[in-house]
Amino acid sequence: MKKQVFRYLGRSANKLDYYRFRFKQRTGLLGQPRILPFRGFGNDTTAIIRGLVLEDKGHQTLPETANRWHNASALFKRYISSETPRVQLRAHFQGQHKTVQTDSEGYFYLSFNVNKLPKVTEPWDSVRLELLDKVTYDQGPVRSTGEILLSGQDNEVGVISDVDDTILVSRATNAYKKIRLMLFQNAQTRLPFEGVAAFYRALHRGYHQERFTPIFYVSSSSWKLYDMLEEFCHVQNIPKGPLLLRDSRLDRFRFMASLHEGHKLAQVKTIMQMYPQKSFILIGDSGQKDPEIYREVVYRYPERVKAIYIRDVCRPHRHEEIAAIRQELWNKAGVEMLLVKNTVEAAEHAASKQWIESNALPEIRGEQLKDQEAEDLVEA
Repeated sequence: MKKQVFRYLGRSANKLDYYRFRFKQRTGLLGQPRILPFRGFGNDTTAIIRGLVLEDKGHQTLPETANRWHNASALFKRYISSETPRVQLRAHFQGQHKTVQTDSEGYFYLSFNVNKLPKVTEPWDSVRLELLDKVTYDQGPVRSTGEILLSGQDNEVGVISDVDDTILVSRATNAYKKIRLMLFQNAQTRLPFEGVAAFYRALHRGYHQERFTPIFYVSSSSWKLYDMLEEFCHVQNIPKGPLLLRDSRLDRFRFMASLHEGHKLAQVKTIMQMYPQKSFILIGDSGQKDPEIYREVVYRYPERVKAIYIRDVCRPHRHEEIAAIRQELWNKAGVEMLLVKNTVEAAEHAASKQWIESNALPEIRGEQLKDQEAEDLVEA
């Protein structure tokens, strides 16, 4: 019954958005189109990339001094921009030229053959994108450049990480605090969890620091927040990696927990299938359903999960549930799930397993203290 209701609401939302887009287009109220490519990823044979064509609302990087009104206004603009359905784009990647049409929600998906892998130290290759259709009367050339992470068999380990309350302080378990953070903070002022950036840099470097470890960020946040999350990672010096977010229209029905779980499982499945030779370290938090989702990942892909780190962000009653999952995974699959209070606990375990260099621990400890001081100041 829930699925039928969801399908009905989804179809209704699509129709309303389409009519709104056409009304704005015919009355001259539609802004210039913009191509927003999301970071893609691939192996030594195949590469994929997604993106969105939407109305340009004049996105700009907000400074730390931006007031609450400016931050809330920027968030509002992200959500009211109209997606551009059924338009043609041309893409260029490694000598290949492809044409693709956006779907009814403005999204596009491209798959390419990989002719060559870039250097191990520079694993990103570019995709040039150009809009072929005219959407507005005074439209000029609309172009953009996307990035694809290419990782072959040079590294047998990868990292899959949640975003909210794992790397980014989101207060997802407290609706009031979460809304305040979304409305009144920006990429410059949002806080990372203590020591996360240094820990992820150590994971990205790996143990021998000869081959990078790819990091994939999976979140149930909307694609409309993509540029903010991308900017946040850049500001905080968190390693660059593909961000796999969720169709923004589903945000209207986030009361359905199954959407959160289904989305994350689907994204993790895509990553696992792209890299069948890799094993993964999974990182999440206890606030939502990450322990349950990662348990399912272990059973679907046995012997391909090295360890699971769960950040403790919830009340004690949740600990018993996680303890049961932890014991189940250890008994049935031999996979460790650690419920950690801070980043240093996870880093020390990773160093003991030689997934990171032990000489990275002092930097992680120092950054954790620095980030904790910053958070205490904000809370005060």
